[in-house]
Amino acid sequence: MKRSAAEILGEYGPFPGVDHVHGVTYDGRQIWLAAGDGLRALDPVSGTLLRAIDVAADAGTAFDGRHLYQLAEGRIQKIDPRTGRVLSTIPAPAGGNSGLAWAEGTLWLGQHRNRTIHQIDPETGAILRSLESNRFVTGVTWVEGELWHGTWEGRESELRRLDPRTGEVLESLDMPPGTGVSGLESDGRDRFFCGGGSSGKLRVVRRPRRGGAA
Repeated sequence: MKRSAAEILGEYGPFPGVDHVHGVTYDGRQIWLAAGDGLRALDPVSGTLLRAIDVAADAGTAFDGRHLYQLAEGRIQKIDPRTGRVLSTIPAPAGGNSGLAWAEGTLWLGQHRNRTIHQIDPETGAILRSLESNRFVTGVTWVEGELWHGTWEGRESELRRLDPRTGEVLESLDMPPGTGVSGLESDGRDRFFCGGGSSGKLRVVRRPRRGGAA
């Protein structure tokens, strides 16, 4: 496994009215933060909050190109980002759900207590397959065929790249001591957006590139 220190490029926040950053996703223009009592849209250029959606948002967040998906209280809500309306809900697996990502037409859900990542059917919530971890799983994201997840135990936190077939850890980026990762999202290129939990901050970490290798 390749191991190195995470390169933090910058940070946003803390934000007014946001005590905790849970899930994080990116729609190509705005970063969405799950703040417990709602979703907040952040302009990544100016660092200002643009709007809010009043919906329970206490864990992971995902975007499928049209809709937002939000974990809350044992369920996954499908949300129209234009209107803020919840279009449907499906049950989430039991086991301390934390992260959420969209890839290959399915949702990928990280479980904190169970140290597991599930691929699930976005229509029914059925588990399609599972990957086990030896650390608590927080945020989850896919970028260019790579599966990454965050971990956070005590004062130690890292970003991990996994083999999506076996769950083997291929690479690890160590965050500075005391810097936690709650939500995790890629911008689709060379940056990760990392929720900072109760710090109320969002940190930007450089994604290592491997000359096109997955």
